[in-house]
Amino acid sequence: MGNYLDVIKNLILFKEPERKETFTLQETSFDENQKENEKTVESNKRPTKELEVQRKHNDLKVSTDEEKNMKKDKLKISKKLSENLAYIKKIYRIPTNADVVIRKFKVVVKDMSVNAFMIFIDGMTNTKVIDDNILQPLMLLSNLDIKTDDLDIAKYIESHLITHNQIKATKKFVDVIDEVNFGGCGVFVDGLDVAFAADVKGWLGRSVGPPNTEITIRGPQEGFVEALRPNTGLVRKILKDEDLIVESASIGKKSKTPVSILYIKDIANDSLVEEVRRRLNNIHVDNILDSGELEQLIEDVTILPIPQTIATERPDRVASMLTEGKVALIMHGSPFALIVPCTLPELFHSPEDSYMRFPYVNLLRFMRVVGMIVALLLPGTYIAITSYHYEMIPTDLLMSITATREIVPFPAVIELLLMEFAFELIREAGIRIPGPIGPTLGIVAGLVLGQAAVAANIVSPIMIIVVAIAGVGSFTIPNFSLAFAFRILKFGYILLGAMAGFLGIAIGLFLQGLWFLSAKSFGVSMFSPIGPVTSLAFYNDFTRVPIWKQEKRPDFLNTKEITKQPKISRKWLNKKSGDGDDNGE
Repeated sequence: MGNYLDVIKNLILFKEPERKETFTLQETSFDENQKENEKTVESNKRPTKELEVQRKHNDLKVSTDEEKNMKKDKLKISKKLSENLAYIKKIYRIPTNADVVIRKFKVVVKDMSVNAFMIFIDGMTNTKVIDDNILQPLMLLSNLDIKTDDLDIAKYIESHLITHNQIKATKKFVDVIDEVNFGGCGVFVDGLDVAFAADVKGWLGRSVGPPNTEITIRGPQEGFVEALRPNTGLVRKILKDEDLIVESASIGKKSKTPVSILYIKDIANDSLVEEVRRRLNNIHVDNILDSGELEQLIEDVTILPIPQTIATERPDRVASMLTEGKVALIMHGSPFALIVPCTLPELFHSPEDSYMRFPYVNLLRFMRVVGMIVALLLPGTYIAITSYHYEMIPTDLLMSITATREIVPFPAVIELLLMEFAFELIREAGIRIPGPIGPTLGIVAGLVLGQAAVAANIVSPIMIIVVAIAGVGSFTIPNFSLAFAFRILKFGYILLGAMAGFLGIAIGLFLQGLWFLSAKSFGVSMFSPIGPVTSLAFYNDFTRVPIWKQEKRPDFLNTKEITKQPKISRKWLNKKSGDGDDNGE
């Protein structure tokens, strides 16, 4: 009983809280310098000489930081092993870093026993490769009597002792450090001003499997993974061509994320490749984790809702577009490749369009365009008709709509917006809930909430039908980002239809057309081959012609080689069986 009285007393009576030590995040010197700089810019009352001195001081700080980075990149390896070891320990904060391993050992080179050490990061390397191909040869094979009088010690170690197939000798610390940070190892030997960097990656990763988002009935069933080299290997497995170029770039001051630029040398336009290279080399960020971030950093118009690159996780799709003259970007850590340039009609293409007969593909592409129009304009058109243009509705249907809306307390636009937001909430919840529960929740929630809303006279039945058809139409768009963009634009057309009827929708279409027509993706109009009109790509972008008639590459890409296949590609129709002459047309 006494405990309860104490609790009640503590709740009623005021008691001064005990003063405990609390954590305060102190400002860094960078924040203080930034505040000083802001004060300098905002202050207009300071003498001119004082401002000039402050500017020189700030410029000196920036130049000092740049000089430090340049010195770090140019720092060369010392012949003294102790100095190299001290620098490595300083760089990697050893022993604070628990996963950085330094292995000391001895090497016998030309009857001389010298000290050496190896550095690698545990968890990122294949220790079996390190033991079998680097440590064991250095510690055991170095004792063999090998006649190498004409070689210096560094060449002797590289060419006779280390049996690893990806080894390079370097005189710069930065090369070794970059290799170690990316799952490699570095070997330092006393008396040598060079170190050896070896690629011994061994981190765990997802194996190649079917694509998760671009699922097809026909066609290859392999998708990209989160590792760079397996992804480029999947593309090379399809395109066995020596003209397929895989260039390397690195993005991120801290992450140093490797990015590969893929193109076919004798097809892709050189100016396009140079522009891609220029944009990648001029990205200055601390880290980049996925190709979705890379897409936002290289796109032309950042406020355009539709995507300006094609994101795909299918190697076969990348290979197909490379043969068209496009450029692909594959980034380490992302299972999605980016393909540039991109046009709006290409965003309606499905990965399996190439593997199906052209009548089926033409029907499906037509249905996708219809689905896009329905998703974008149906809700706004319904509001415009029911609010301003009653005469367009048949009398019986108008009476039915009026009867169902008599008991609804909200205006039609509020009713529609409520149901659209509810639909988006259900869709998002179905995606975020893991496992098979998500789709089930979406179906059940849609049925239950729709029926309950109609029964409670919050919405009319016709409104449920309009929202459902618009939602289904958005799901026919194969590109996820494009479908999302049209779902966002749909709300604008709802408001325009509510304010001005068909006139508002017409104004919205006009402004959207101007917006999209002015957009470009790496120098190519997003509305190609409509604006500007091009003849070679029109029929295969909006419809699909038979595969044996796809003779030309898209002319808006200005490729080096326009012809993709001869005019008569099925020469077996004109030749006798067994005739191998391929020169005739």
